[in-house]
Amino acid sequence: MTISNAIVIGAGIGGLAAAAALSRHGVAVTLVEQAPRISEVGAGLQISPNGMSVLRAMGLEAKLKERSAVRAQAVVLQDYKAGSQVARLDLMRGQAGHPYMFVHRADLIDILFGAAKRGNVSVELGESVQEVLPGDPPTLQMLQKTRRRAEVIIDASGIHSKTRAALNGDDAAQFSGQVAWRALVPNRFDHPPEAHVTMGPGRHLVSYPLRGGKLVNLVAVEERDSWAPEGWSIADDPANLRHAFAGFGGRAADMIAAVENCTLWGLHHHPVASVWQQNGVALLGDAAHPTLPFLAQGANMALEDAWVLAACLSKQPLAPALHRYQSIREARVRRVIKTAASNAARYHLRPGFQRTAAHLGLRVASTLAPGAMIGAFNWLYHHDVTAQ
Repeated sequence: MTISNAIVIGAGIGGLAAAAALSRHGVAVTLVEQAPRISEVGAGLQISPNGMSVLRAMGLEAKLKERSAVRAQAVVLQDYKAGSQVARLDLMRGQAGHPYMFVHRADLIDILFGAAKRGNVSVELGESVQEVLPGDPPTLQMLQKTRRRAEVIIDASGIHSKTRAALNGDDAAQFSGQVAWRALVPNRFDHPPEAHVTMGPGRHLVSYPLRGGKLVNLVAVEERDSWAPEGWSIADDPANLRHAFAGFGGRAADMIAAVENCTLWGLHHHPVASVWQQNGVALLGDAAHPTLPFLAQGANMALEDAWVLAACLSKQPLAPALHRYQSIREARVRRVIKTAASNAARYHLRPGFQRTAAHLGLRVASTLAPGAMIGAFNWLYHHDVTAQ
C-alpha cells in the first residue's frame, strides 16, 4: 500500500464503503461524520449487479440476505389508469452472476458500518468540517477549531461537499422542474418482487418491496413549475401526494392511499465536477457526480467509486493514483447521469400519438425480444469494477 492513513468525510453509503475498502488494504482510516450517530431515514435502494459485485467482493452479500433484502425479478412498466402492463424487463436474464436486490437503506448503512468497524476504522461523530485545505499533507479545519491531517482526505459528504466547492468553485445547480415524494407502506397489496414504474402524464410512481416483502418503498415523481428545496428528510402532507396522483388507478392508487408519512425532495441538476482530486484530496459519490434518481444508480455509483479509489491507492503513489481514479470513473458516471436524466421524459409522456406509439413499441419489444430489452443495459449491469 502506498499510503498508510486516510480521512473520509461522511458516513453515508459512499463514505462507509470507502472506509471499509481502504481498511481492507491496511490503511488506518478515520471517518468523520457531522451527525451525532450513524443512522438513516427509512427508504429503499435498488442495488443492481454492478453494485452487488462490490458488496460481494467485500464479503457483505450474505449480510444482505440476513436482513431479508429482496431479490428482484423484473422491472415492469405500467400504465397509470389501471396498472396494465406496458413492458417487462426480466432482471433474471441480465444479472451477470450477481443478483439485483431491493434493500432498505438503513440496513445497507448498518452493514457497511459493521464492515468499517471490523476494519478498525476510527469513527468520529458530531464533527463538522469547516474547510478542506488541499496540500502536502491535506488538512481539515473543523468547526470545533481543531485541525486534522492525513496523507489523503476523501470527501463523500454529498452534494454540499466543501471539498467540491474548494476544487471547483460554487455549484451552479438548477431546479429540474420535478419533485419526488418518498414513503414506506406495509405490503398489504401483494406487491411481487419487482420494481413497478407506473407511468402517467407528467408524473410516475416507482414501487418495490423491502425486508422480505413486508414493506413497499414508494417514490412518486411529479413535474411542476414551483421550486422545492433539495433534501431527503423534508416532511410533507400525504394529501399533497394524493392530490398530485389522483388520476392513478389500480394497485398504485391503493398504495398511495395507504401513505401516512412522506417526505418531499426537490430534484436538482448538478454538473459533474470537473476536478475530482488535487493535492491529496478526492471526491467520491454525489460529491463528485450527483445524479437524478431515474436509473436507481446513485448508491451503485458510490460503491463503484469506493472500490476503484481504494484499488488505485493500493497500487500507485498518491498523485497518480488519484488521477487514475478520476480517469477510470468519469466517463462512466457521465453516461449514467445522462441516461437517468432522459428516463423521466419517457415515463411522463402526455396522452396522444407519441405516448401511444411509444407504449406500443415497448409492448412489442417486450413480447418479441425480451432478451434485447434487458441486454440494452449490459453496459451498466455487467460492469464489474472488482474484476478490472
